[in-house]
Amino acid sequence: MATDAYLFLLPDRHPRLGAALAAVGVLECAETPAVHGWLQAHGVSASSEQVRILPAEAEALIPEDAERLPVPLGEEEVLRVQQECAPQSVTDMESELLEFRDTTQNWEALVHRALTAGVPAPRIVQLTGLDPQEIGRLTV
Repeated sequence: MATDAYLFLLPDRHPRLGAALAAVGVLECAETPAVHGWLQAHGVSASSEQVRILPAEAEALIPEDAERLPVPLGEEEVLRVQQECAPQSVTDMESELLEFRDTTQNWEALVHRALTAGVPAPRIVQLTGLDPQEIGRLTV
């Protein structure tokens, strides 16, 4: 089982981190007995603002004292979690990159804007489906 994200309970008086599970939309893993049992064991519902989710690569940001549960996600679910956890300006840029799949006009300008906004090249490749070498050529 691959760990694509972590559910965790945000400790009281801790700054908001990650995305609220309810904000991400329906996740297949949220319907599993493991997640239901975990939520029940901690006395919280999936709609609680305290129940947060972060992509696995951001695990280091989870407070040490936070209860956590690794969860597998589908490819589209991973994208939604990453987008919901991203700062708003990056989220807006990523939405444009996702829309790119429907067009090929001005792709170089779009990629330059994304790089300037702080979207990493591998994420641009993931969102647009462009060749990594094409993106690499624009980062030099």
